[in-house]
Amino acid sequence: MAVFTLPQELFGFYKKNIEYITAHAVDPDKRRYALKNEFARHYIDIDHWDTIPFNNVPRDFALATMKFGQLIAYNKNDTLQIKIEEQNHKDFFYNYLFEDRYSTKIELDIDSLISFHSTEILTKKYTGLYFNNALVQYGILPYFLEDFYKRLVWAFEKKDTRAILKISADIGHYISDGHVPLHTTENYNGQMTDQIGIHAFWESRLPELFADDNYDFVVGKAEYIDDMKSYIWNFITESHELLPAVLELEYKLKSTYAEDEQFCFEERLERTTRIQCEEYSAAYHNSLDGMVEKRMQDAVLAVGSFWYSAWVEAGQPDLYISDKVVNEEDELEEKKLNEAFQNGEQYGRKH
Repeated sequence: MAVFTLPQELFGFYKKNIEYITAHAVDPDKRRYALKNEFARHYIDIDHWDTIPFNNVPRDFALATMKFGQLIAYNKNDTLQIKIEEQNHKDFFYNYLFEDRYSTKIELDIDSLISFHSTEILTKKYTGLYFNNALVQYGILPYFLEDFYKRLVWAFEKKDTRAILKISADIGHYISDGHVPLHTTENYNGQMTDQIGIHAFWESRLPELFADDNYDFVVGKAEYIDDMKSYIWNFITESHELLPAVLELEYKLKSTYAEDEQFCFEERLERTTRIQCEEYSAAYHNSLDGMVEKRMQDAVLAVGSFWYSAWVEAGQPDLYISDKVVNEEDELEEKKLNEAFQNGEQYGRKH
């Protein structure tokens, strides 16, 4: 759908490859079964750190990593948290953490960092050092999106059509995640409010029932985004502002329905699945007053605007429309990804 927001100069390239982009838009979810650090890219539990307008949360990834993480020295009997002065945060991040910045725990060479509180380290004979990357543990979606956008700009600059399409498909997935209120909270699946399953209810069940016949995805034309960081944080904040309604409306509604009126059983892929009944779903959908449709519309326009902005920032290169999108390396990668998805265990939290 985002393809149809693009100007003519980009439309032909993306329209030619719309099947590839559509098919691979789910790859980030599949990677949650293959890559141990993928999970954190899909959300941010922003309410773990602060409340709206989130002034306590640095928008810069390096500064946020250092603010919320801890540098820990250890031996078999003791641990010591080492303070890095704030003026040194960026230098420390880029010198010691950058390569593994998406990992939840980063092992470091204690000898190379002996200058930090060296007396304490030597006195107690600490033998190891690691960085507890708490930011990643609670999700990094807005930070990762900004980084991924830069990769798309690079792909356009190189006129690397394979990279453009792969990144475009991925970035569409992450942007869509960022428009879902339940991707911005610790209470991501209603587990804190006795609403287990609300994540899939809002994100999957409601669109499944109502999108095709009722939603309007003619959302206008993609626009150039001149401040990508602010744009990303704005739609994350907008999503979080909707969270109280998402939770409270469903919580009130379920008190008016018996449990067997809330959940029904359907046959799906030769399996009997317990899922929200259509009548109950319609009541919740109506109470949301167009919220799901509006967030999906905003996501479609955002995806198109990301693609368009990256192309503009790269100098508006002419793109060759090729019939061959993938090579043997891509096909092998896709095979491994599908095997992990079908047979593996999901890394990170499940919802």
